[in-house]
Amino acid sequence: MEPVVALSADWVGEALGIELMTPSSQPLARRLYRALRAWIQAGRLASGCRLPSSRRLARDLGVGRNTLLEAIEQLVAEGFLETRPGAGTFVADLPFGRGEAVSEALSEKAPSEAPSEAPEAALSARGERLLGFCASSGDHHGAFAPGVPALDRFPRELWQRLLRRHQRGAPEAWLDYRTQGGVTALREALCDYLRLSRSVRCRPAQVLVVQGAQQGFELIARMLSDPGDTVWLEEPGYGGAQACFDAAGLEMVPVPVDGEGLDLKRVPPGHAAPRLIYVTPSHQYPSGVTMGLSRRLALLEAAEAHGAWIVEDDYDSEFRYGQRPIAALQGLTEAARVIYVGTLSKVLYPGLRLGYLVLPEALVEPFRRANARLHREGQYAVQAALAEFIAAGHFSRHVRRMRDCYRGRQALLRRALAPAVARGLALSEGQAGMHLVAWLDDLDIEQTLVRRAADQGITLSPLSRYYLTAPGRPGLVLGYAGARDDEIVRAGRWLARAWLTLAEPRDRPPPDSPAAE
Repeated sequence: MEPVVALSADWVGEALGIELMTPSSQPLARRLYRALRAWIQAGRLASGCRLPSSRRLARDLGVGRNTLLEAIEQLVAEGFLETRPGAGTFVADLPFGRGEAVSEALSEKAPSEAPSEAPEAALSARGERLLGFCASSGDHHGAFAPGVPALDRFPRELWQRLLRRHQRGAPEAWLDYRTQGGVTALREALCDYLRLSRSVRCRPAQVLVVQGAQQGFELIARMLSDPGDTVWLEEPGYGGAQACFDAAGLEMVPVPVDGEGLDLKRVPPGHAAPRLIYVTPSHQYPSGVTMGLSRRLALLEAAEAHGAWIVEDDYDSEFRYGQRPIAALQGLTEAARVIYVGTLSKVLYPGLRLGYLVLPEALVEPFRRANARLHREGQYAVQAALAEFIAAGHFSRHVRRMRDCYRGRQALLRRALAPAVARGLALSEGQAGMHLVAWLDDLDIEQTLVRRAADQGITLSPLSRYYLTAPGRPGLVLGYAGARDDEIVRAGRWLARAWLTLAEPRDRPPPDSPAAE
């Protein structure tokens, strides 16, 4: 039986109006009486709930007040309702169960009114493919969910104060539809930050604020490609980008990644020239390698030769340990065919739902107009609060704290996995980012570990799932940023023991190329 949903007193009139739309030979007062009584018995009108006044209900329903009072007085006489002088009419405190009321209500329906079977959910072929990129997971993200920041370390009280201040002072214009590409102060703050910390070439007008990087990928695919066009993607690569480009109807061509990033020499033959090239050059996802300068220059040349646009996803470049952040690909040349995509989900928190694009001048106006048409702009008070958060130095301080936090959490994970590493488990270098990769040799071991971890409440993301070409290399993507210290220790020790029971001891060095086949 479906759960009973409580009916708010504010919507009693609307609910009764819907009830009266059903043809019936019963007198109107009787129908009102039976509907209210059934709702009270079923718990839809909770004990103590105050009904709207009879005048208001009669006006909302378009019926005579005496007709309504006849139904209410009958319910009062039977004890379902009670009147309180000077206060109104309330639902009495009655211990009715749900089963009796529901069966009674159904018995009153004519055969033609019996509930019909729910229609079959026939998804499109595109929808079915999209589900293939969707991992099923719960709402709790602990060890080792990748891509989740340290939510327990976010300065929530400070952030709430900024939000309240900007919500109180929000101008009336922010209540209207807007097409400016985001709050000016935020675009200016992001532009300053990107120029100084990432060597991005931009003006504030080139920054388009979007509702997360995923929306940015979707907008790029819609504006710069047509169904059937080709996109080159890293192999292995980010499933979110794969899902967006597949949903746009693009032909996805996976290009292998080695120890220096995307290898253009290994582009599969037999495909049309790319319209888009998607890369994560500063910290390849998920292998963690950094694209060298020669590869970056070659990529820029290839984009120019093919007339393609490079989509540079710079998702977590703030978090590097022991070295300065790598300059963005976008800033290498003035006329680069690069769209820089940034997100605040990793550095702040995913629920913020804010990201941004840095667009070449020629794309600024069409992208701004299309974004306002397709997705609308919004969250102006939130954007203004974020602009102050950045300008006041809170953002840079938070990044520094998170670098220390994630460095420490990675160290905890390495110590917990040390017994397995000593027997041959290979881990990625972890010089940046929010996750490590554990390289495995057997898909069966990968799947067994994922399945057993789920029984322990531990999230293991199989590396093979990041490949477009089956079967993919086995491994585990181990996010450590969003897990508390005790969770990391517990889950890491469990994983070390589980791997040791499944894998044969191997005394050999880790592979030369993290993503090599």
